Amino acid sequence: MGLTNASIILRNPRLPELEPVSIDALADTGAVHLCIPSHIQIQLKLEEIDKKEVTLADGSQRLVPYVGPIELRYKNRVGFAGALVMGDQPLLGAIPMEDMDLVVVPKTREVILNPSSPNVASSIAK
Repeated sequence: MGLTNASIILRNPRLPELEPVSIDALADTGAVHLCIPSHIQIQLKLEEIDKKEVTLADGSQRLVPYVGPIELRYKNRVGFAGALVMGDQPLLGAIPMEDMDLVVVPKTREVILNPSSPNVASSIAK
């Protein structure tokens, strides 16, 4: 399928005076969380809320900082999430994509708004 990226805007809702950060994130429906490198945590002055133990692709486990909240924006969508601080590239996982009602199109390797609800994010809450 290849790699899929999405240009998203991150901001710290607790410090609205800070400039938002535009990033190019790897969009991965097989990943769960939003992951950010430490330089983005520093730039947005995101507080560590907790630590989470993550299992990496090679099966090893590591304890990483969990920060937030983070406001995410993509086109006409907005969402809020916590983020794992790890790696050298931002990763947009399934939870924030579902929250913003985004879809990955494998053929074109694009992240798009859900075609069934292009004007407002939809969700199931039952």
